[in-house]
Amino acid sequence: MAEAYIAAAVRSAGGRRKGSLIGVHPADLGGAVLSALVERAGVDPAAIDDVIVGCVTNGGEQSFAFARNVVLASSLPQSVPAVTVDRQCGSSQQALQFAAQAVMSGTQDMVVAMGVEHMSRAPMGGNIKFFADAGVGAAPWSEAIQKRVGAPEPSQFVGAQMIADKYGFTREQMDAFALTSHQRAAAAIKAGVFKGEIVPITTPDGVFDTDEGVRYDASLETMATLKPVTEGGSVTAGNASQMTDGSAALLVVNEKTLKQHNLTPLARVHAMAVTAGDPVIMLEEPAPATRKVLERAGMKLDDIDLFEVNEAFAAVALSWLKNTGADHAKMNVNGGAIALGHPLGASGAKLMTQLIHALRNQKKRYGLQVMCEGGGVANATIVEAL
Repeated sequence: MAEAYIAAAVRSAGGRRKGSLIGVHPADLGGAVLSALVERAGVDPAAIDDVIVGCVTNGGEQSFAFARNVVLASSLPQSVPAVTVDRQCGSSQQALQFAAQAVMSGTQDMVVAMGVEHMSRAPMGGNIKFFADAGVGAAPWSEAIQKRVGAPEPSQFVGAQMIADKYGFTREQMDAFALTSHQRAAAAIKAGVFKGEIVPITTPDGVFDTDEGVRYDASLETMATLKPVTEGGSVTAGNASQMTDGSAALLVVNEKTLKQHNLTPLARVHAMAVTAGDPVIMLEEPAPATRKVLERAGMKLDDIDLFEVNEAFAAVALSWLKNTGADHAKMNVNGGAIALGHPLGASGAKLMTQLIHALRNQKKRYGLQVMCEGGGVANATIVEAL
């Protein structure tokens, strides 16, 4: 079976909700990142077999064959097909795994895996709320599902609090984790770490090229003033990921295409896995997914140099550390979603882009990325930097 190589990886900076990217249509945001990816790789865009786009809120400006609209908003010719994938927060990580499987199988040679999520213009849950407000249909969870899982409406916020309670994580512990995320991200931005991976986006107000959710003055004292999401709980906006606008993309090719197009690969996809567990606590699945992908790769945790674990909530990342025994110093070394933001369907490609560049910048070899996802699913991917 052929290998899957990542020949280019780029992302937009993360825009704060209703921030610098508010004036950019989601398709145009994705189109700009897609165009930059192809330009950076230096390939003929007509040679791309498919564009797989992760997106969670498929409604409004992110509806009607959204992936196709991203292509039409880009510099790619209209002959390039596209498809939208929804595996909740892991949508664009799944896009990468689908792309890798396509080139490894030999059925395709050059595939773009990417994600776009504009949480300012397509609000989270809007594709549920707007139907409910119009009196059309019911919730996605039928009576049969509710009876099976024993919950009327599975919620990630409830799941995060369940995890915090299960492991006894205190508010202070979660706030301290969040503070570290901001501190690492601030240090990375000041050092120019992200410059090689960020695509400048032209907006009505100018060029946007710096993650804007990072709080350089974050402190435990300030975080302590925030109200918990649920009464009497410990999960707050301060120790949870930020709603963010963003896009990221990776060019995935096989060895034959590397030679044909004279490409220099950044990384090789080494192993992939996806698992599913409890749909109510929902966000605890990254640890089982990590174990599965390591087993598939024939590797141990200590073989991995860097980890990217999505910081949907501090409780999620802390539970992953506790369950795996991994070293926090090797995880999210340049900050995570608490500081840099979580643009839902784009986060998988965003984290992989950050991971690949971090591995290469630090001259490390193996990286592992894992995401918790709505419904109790998780994707895990191991890459080898080249």
